Amino acid sequence: MANTTSAKKATRKIARRTEVNKARRSRVRGFIRKVEEAIATGDLAVATEALKVAQPEIQRAATRGVLPSNTADRKVSRLAQRVKALSA
Repeated sequence: MANTTSAKKATRKIARRTEVNKARRSRVRGFIRKVEEAIATGDLAVATEALKVAQPEIQRAATRGVLPSNTADRKVSRLAQRVKALSA
C-alpha cells in the first residue's frame, strides 16, 4: 500500500493510464479483426480498405507505447502479406 503522497498520486496516474491503454489496445484489436474478417470473406477491395484504415491505428498505438514498435510493424506486415495473397 502506498504511504507517501507522491506514491498515492503515482498509483492514481497508473490507474488512469492503464484504462486509456486498455481502450487503445482494444481499439487496435478491433481494426485488426475487421481486416481479418475481410480476408476470410475473400473480398480484396474490403480487405485493402480495412488495412488502409488499420495501419495508422496500429502505428499510433506503437507511438503511444501501447504496443512495442516491432510488434506493430510485424502485425502490419503480416496483414499486408495476407491481403496481397488475396489478389494472387
